[in-house]
Amino acid sequence: MHHEVTAVAPLEDKGAGHAALHPKALAPANLILTVVLSVFGAIVGIQMLASLGITPSTSLIGALAAMTLARVPLAMFRGFRSVHAQNLAQTSISSATFGAANSLFLPIGIPFLFGLPQMVVPMLIGVSLAMLLDAWLLYRMFDTPAFPAKNPWPLGIAAAEAIKAGDGGGKQAWLLLGGLATGVAGAVFKLPMSAFGVALIGGLGAMTAFGIGLLVRGYSATLFGFDIGTRYVPHGMMIGAGLVALVQVARVVLKKHERAPGAAATTQETQEALAEARGASVLGRSLKLGGAGYLAIMVLLCAGTGIYTGMSPGMLACFIVYGTFAAFVHELIVGIAAMHSGWFPAFAVALISLLLGILIGFPPEALVVLAGFSAATGPAFADMGYDLKAGHLLRGEQSGTAFELEGRREQMIAGMVGFGVAIVVVACSYQLFFANHQTAPINAAYVAAIKAGISGETARNLALWAVPGALLQLVGGPRQQLGVLFATGLLIASPMAGWMVAAGIACRLAMHGVLGASARERLEVFAGGVIAGDALYSFFSGVVKSLRK
Repeated sequence: MHHEVTAVAPLEDKGAGHAALHPKALAPANLILTVVLSVFGAIVGIQMLASLGITPSTSLIGALAAMTLARVPLAMFRGFRSVHAQNLAQTSISSATFGAANSLFLPIGIPFLFGLPQMVVPMLIGVSLAMLLDAWLLYRMFDTPAFPAKNPWPLGIAAAEAIKAGDGGGKQAWLLLGGLATGVAGAVFKLPMSAFGVALIGGLGAMTAFGIGLLVRGYSATLFGFDIGTRYVPHGMMIGAGLVALVQVARVVLKKHERAPGAAATTQETQEALAEARGASVLGRSLKLGGAGYLAIMVLLCAGTGIYTGMSPGMLACFIVYGTFAAFVHELIVGIAAMHSGWFPAFAVALISLLLGILIGFPPEALVVLAGFSAATGPAFADMGYDLKAGHLLRGEQSGTAFELEGRREQMIAGMVGFGVAIVVVACSYQLFFANHQTAPINAAYVAAIKAGISGETARNLALWAVPGALLQLVGGPRQQLGVLFATGLLIASPMAGWMVAAGIACRLAMHGVLGASARERLEVFAGGVIAGDALYSFFSGVVKSLRK
């Protein structure tokens, strides 16, 4: 039976598990809004990355735009009252912003800075395909044992709580507004309030490791007499932790057939075991498809950029295999860090892939391609996770229901619309930025690393510090991700963020001591407001600064 495709579902049909259709991403009203928002998000993302070196979170801008239109007394805007339509809007603009800036504009700036402008167009084609594959893989892997929907995904919680408060009002709205005011007030005084908000809702072990990592990096010169960043200690730790994390994901896939619920198992236990087995099976198939996709993109990049002419067949095969493996590890590390902390060290992890490529001995032109490809994978993966978490919360946190799966699919379509717009915007605008010598600031570090090479001491430091990173990840296990989160903290030079994480953990423990089990829901709403306030202030202040430059 074919149903008429409307812009959105009725307002009263907004939970999970009922018969109403989810709003369609390609319905005319939704599609027009998502395209307009995506163009705006892509332009802002590129401009701010080129001028300030940061990519803003525009997710809430999309939701606020849909909320505003819903209050216009015209029939064509009535559908935007649905929280699910607002979720589609925030998904598309967020995808376009991170996609255009981090996944596209940043990678193509590397060959331009290196003096290889003929590589820019084939690089743009390759990283565009990598970005789309990245987002699709997270869509497939979301709510599997590797990336559970129940995990924090903090920016997703912030978006969902803002949308719910705008729709429902009441005490929750006041609690969210209190968080918003706190976030904005702290941001005015240059405090990293998102770190405080994340600490209120993230896993306790993961947040503790993340905070300690931030503090150790911030005060390493005082504690040890040297900056650990200059000795590549954080990078070595992340290499070890990332490799163990990859093995842990592989174990989840391989163990899916080992255990079946026994005869004495309850119905709930049986359902949970079956759901976990299905999730592991989907995860395994997704990893295989992702591996094949990344391999095909690496071959395309080698052919399109012409770097295959500068390597022997054996070196070329090694380069293709290494690039595929690096893309896999990069997206997993970035996704895990984003899922637990809301921060993802995409730039630094791409630099790690590049350093190892230099150590292997790939030629400079190949390293340029490797740096761009590594940098392109991860951001779209993490961003799609935030958006799907927001949708999951808005749909009632009911895994496996028809409404949840339909909503997730529509979000993926909205995200792909945003990514498609990002490709067009970057293709049309990159020459203007390059003509003014504007690229992502981090690109200079990649180019400098390629030209300088790697010393024996750096190689030894990477190998030495990979060992404790691996051990910490092994001790924490796949649930806590201590190694990845500690290394993430070490890669970020912001001691104040470490103190804000410590303050958040202290407030969280105090609230649980006073309110008990009821503290969790209140903390999620308040923390969502804090993160949203910090993101909104950073967005608008960043736009003002970039326009002044």
